[in-house]
Amino acid sequence: MALNRSRIWLGGLAGGVVWAIFSMIVEGAYLGHRYATIQNSGNFLKQSRYPFFAAQWVIMLIILGIAMAHLYAWARGTLGPGPGTGLKVGFLVGFASGFPGNFAQASWATIPRAFPTAWMIEMWVGAILATLVAGALYKE
Repeated sequence: MALNRSRIWLGGLAGGVVWAIFSMIVEGAYLGHRYATIQNSGNFLKQSRYPFFAAQWVIMLIILGIAMAHLYAWARGTLGPGPGTGLKVGFLVGFASGFPGNFAQASWATIPRAFPTAWMIEMWVGAILATLVAGALYKE
């Protein structure tokens, strides 16, 4: 079965943008006001170690969106086309990318659990949204 590469890229880019928007909402609406408190307590850096972190983060999410679109296209041969496949692929990858590391952070780090919980939701739900968008735009 040949894959429609242009639709994979289109869906992946759109999915990545949706994921980046969701990430900004989580960071801004839920965590935004908490960052100053944790930075002033000395448990979180006031400046990123990496320049232009926000732009790099958005680029990473777009790359992940493209990867999710590829996974969706490969999985639809076995699982069938549609949102159910997008949900399954997004759920599995979102769990793998969002849960283990943030569970460890919530268990051992001195930062409030609100941070790793929000970061987990950001990755998990973001992966699901990106895959659903990519799947909706994919056509054979």
